[in-house]
Amino acid sequence: MSTQSLIEVIKAELKLAGISYAELAVALGLSESSVKRMFAAGGEMPLSRVDEICRVLKTDFATLSRQVAERQPLRRELTLAQERAVIADAKLLLMAICCLSQWTMEQVLATYRISEAEATRYLVELDRLGIIELKPLNRYKLQVAKTFRWRPNGPVMHFFREHVMADYFSGGFDGDGELLTLVHGQLGHGAARELKERLQRAAEDFARQHLLDQKLPESEKRQYTLIIGMRSWLFEHFRHLQRGGARA
Repeated sequence: MSTQSLIEVIKAELKLAGISYAELAVALGLSESSVKRMFAAGGEMPLSRVDEICRVLKTDFATLSRQVAERQPLRRELTLAQERAVIADAKLLLMAICCLSQWTMEQVLATYRISEAEATRYLVELDRLGIIELKPLNRYKLQVAKTFRWRPNGPVMHFFREHVMADYFSGGFDGDGELLTLVHGQLGHGAARELKERLQRAAEDFARQHLLDQKLPESEKRQYTLIIGMRSWLFEHFRHLQRGGARA
């Protein structure tokens, strides 16, 4: 937690409480100019002063700390080192995927051969990696954004390409609620960007529906996996047939 982040939260709390710098200065026994310097960019605020301000605001440091944490931008992707740590243990990767799907500990234990002790250990590791914030009773809060993705050319996607994609596409995609379609065409740059955003919204709709349907009985749910992809690409098998300078 940075000092500047804490100062921004305190400034917001002062504004919400209707307390001016002048009024805070009186309460702290300081001059108004000293208070303004303390809240200025690059200003310093010792913990003893934070405690005094908390008393004026009738709050505590723990509450302010939680607000600072809630203001922190959520991760959109992990670092290369973090992904390598996740992929190094198959059960850790499985637990990460379950957490990204916001499964409860009970769901994980009922579905997979993972002991409670193992699951707890993996949750602790995911907390250390910054994917979740572990809470009491093995509850957790995701620390990644809705737009989170694995690194396009990172270790996790490499694992999926090598070990998962063939298994996924070997299915018939002819069951209830299943679909596989292949569309090829040429788009302008602007249209391609717009379509990409719509596909991203479709993925977010899938994630939201997943959360909404968590309240349904297990007998009324099935596991689905949605893969959306779009790239400028020509199938390698046809590349030798392409005329020089032509574009697919």
